[in-house]
Parts: sequence; C-alpha cells; structure tokens
Amino acid sequence: MPRKEPTEGTDGWDGEGSPRRRKAVRYAVPVAVAGLAAATIGLVPAFAGSGSPDLPKISAQDLIAKMAKSDVQQLSGTVRASADLGLPSLPGGAGGAGALGGGKGGDGGSADPQSKLMELASGAHTLRVAADGPDKQRVSIVDKAAEYSLVHNGNEVWGYDSGSNTAFHHTAPEAGKHGKQQAPKDLPQGLQNATPQDLAKQALQAAGDTTSVTVDGTAKVAGRDAYQLLIKPKQTASTVGSIRIAVDAANGVPLKFTLTPKSGGAAAIDVGFTSVDFAKPAASTFAFTPPKGAKVVKGDEAGATAQREHGKDGAHGKDGAHGKDMKAVTKDMGGLNVLGKGWTSIATIKGDGSGLPSGKGEGKGSGGDAAAFLDSIGDKVHGSFGSGRVFSTRLVNALVTDNGTLYVGAVDKQALIDAANAAK
Repeated sequence: MPRKEPTEGTDGWDGEGSPRRRKAVRYAVPVAVAGLAAATIGLVPAFAGSGSPDLPKISAQDLIAKMAKSDVQQLSGTVRASADLGLPSLPGGAGGAGALGGGKGGDGGSADPQSKLMELASGAHTLRVAADGPDKQRVSIVDKAAEYSLVHNGNEVWGYDSGSNTAFHHTAPEAGKHGKQQAPKDLPQGLQNATPQDLAKQALQAAGDTTSVTVDGTAKVAGRDAYQLLIKPKQTASTVGSIRIAVDAANGVPLKFTLTPKSGGAAAIDVGFTSVDFAKPAASTFAFTPPKGAKVVKGDEAGATAQREHGKDGAHGKDGAHGKDMKAVTKDMGGLNVLGKGWTSIATIKGDGSGLPSGKGEGKGSGGDAAAFLDSIGDKVHGSFGSGRVFSTRLVNALVTDNGTLYVGAVDKQALIDAANAAK
C-alpha cells in the first residue's frame, strides 16, 4: 500500500473575519505552566518514538479546523523545552538565568512565579505538567539539584522551590454574588508559554496574508501519530525562518512546537511532549501543603512590603516606573507605536533625547566604560535619522538611536534602519 504524504497547503489564510480563524485561536488547553514566553524553548529532538506514520491525507485548513475543534481539557505528561535565542552575556554573569533554588528574584523570593520567567528564557529544561480544566493546573520544573512547582487549584496559587524550601501563596478575592470562582490575578500570563498548545495558539494568531501555511508530512511525537503543520513568513525582512507544529492526529492537540530562525542552525525555541496521557489526572495532583519548616511568602504582603522598602518615589514605589500602569509608563516614554504588519511589525518608543552613553568626555569607570560595553554587544549604524546602535539576538533585533528612540522587532537590521529613516 503506497504511503500517503499529507502535503496540501495554502499560501494564504482565511480572512480576519473567518469563523474558521476565530475558532483556530481558541483550541489551546488552558494549562498555566512556566514558560516563556514564550515560551517556550530547541533542545535535542523531543520525540518518544521515531519514523513517519502513514496517515490519511489532510489539508492545512482541515488540520487547523481539527485543532480548533479539539476539546481536550485534561492531560498529564513530561515536556522537554529549550531556548537558544542568542542573548548576549552581561558582565559578571548578570545575563544568566540562575539556577533553581539559587536566586531570590521577585518580591516573593525564589518561589515567586514571576522569578521563574527568566530561567526559561535560555537553556534546556524538563517540565512535568498536568491539567484538569481551566481551574486546575500544575507544572514542575525539574533540575538536578532542586525542583520548582507551580500549582493552580481554584482560587489559589502555590509556588514552591525545594532548593530554598520557600513557598509562595496567593489567594484570589472571594467569589462574587453569582458564586463564580476567580483565578488569581497574580498568575503570570508569561508562565503559560511553555507548552506546545500555547505556543501554537500564538503562532496561529499571528498568521494572515503574510504567511504560508502547509502540512509537511507526519511524525511520531511522545509515542503518538502526528501531522506536521509548517508556518513560514512571506515577508523577507522577518528573522523567523519557520514554525513547525506537530498536531496529534487523533485529538488535534499540538504536541510539539519548533521555531527556527531564518539564519539557520539549532531551533531558537523547541517545546515538545516526551510523554503524554489524556486521562483525567488524580485530584491529589493539584493539592499542595507546604513542607514542614518551609518559609511561606504571602503574595499580597510581599507586594506591599516591596512598595514600602522602595519608597513612594523610588523606581518601585507608587510614583516610580514600576508603580504606574503600562499606559502611564509608555506615555512618559513618548508612547508605544507599532509600525508595519504581520511578521515584520516593529514596535517603537519615542526617546526623550538623552540616548545611550557616547563615551565623549567621559573618564574611565563612568560613561566611557558603559559606551565601550555597548559597543562590544551592539553595532553602530547610521542613516538619515542620525546614528544609533543595533542590538541583535537570533530572533529579535533592536535599534536605539542617539536620541533614545527605540525600534524593536523580529526583523533584520536593515528593516529597523528603514523604519527609523521613514519616521525621521
């Protein structure tokens, strides 16, 4: 029997108002897990099995519809995730993510979920995940020396770092008059980006007429048959080469997400199940009691303490940058604008004229050293806008002009310079 190769696709996409597209962005299992942002994250291939299974032919549109119809709410398994974004190393190792249990990070100590975001922005990690609907999720980040667990059960969130024997606890406000439970607001949205489901959802939301979407063969992931959905930007200035999503052939759940830069090499983000079970997890999975002797940090109290320590007018105080909402902060910075569309969108924040240290007239140990360091990690560029520095990673590039205006996006250096010139 000849092997069937699913290869059909489309170079376009259903319009913004298409019911199919609206459904396509709602399929993800609501697993609140540590990620990174996106996010999630190229490791060694995360396959529990090998070979390309023989599956019926399917079009890209039908595969997306299958994902949209997926109603999987319960699962448990192991996720292997890694990120290789090419972030520059800062002096003294400041750019490192820090080992589990080793850093304080955040006002809630090492168990604060917010402190885990940067740890997943680089390197390889093993995560154990479980979900039972939108109100019960658990993720554990497993390290050789310690383990960090984040447990969401109803209106409570617990974070526990075994390395420091510290627990973080937050409880949402009481249920409203209709008895509807509220999820804690302190559950970081960024912690939802470490599963293939959440990353796939973000990729599909970004798709449009600037995107080519095809089905590119089949794969075996975590012992399950899967189709491979291939997403490629059509815009040549994008730094994204392709996104490959392995979709469970039986239930439409994304099992693996791989983002490869246009520059080639290893995946910049690679997140995939190595084992997965779609049975209902045991209720005890989402129960948590702090171990004896653990230090428990209350989420609300930690925030209040931080505000007192930093002072009313400090950077973290009520009137400081961290005490304002994002609209107020961006207003102070001249406002945030987005130029272009699709994969080559560029965010820009108008500068106040101060710019970056130039080193002119600065002695050693002051602005001169800062300028020398910036020159070592950034490229000096010129255009009709003036001059500035471009700071690059494998995916995201940023241009900071000498007057302090910022241009940033998943685009190449020339696209940033062209945007700055056009805005002159």
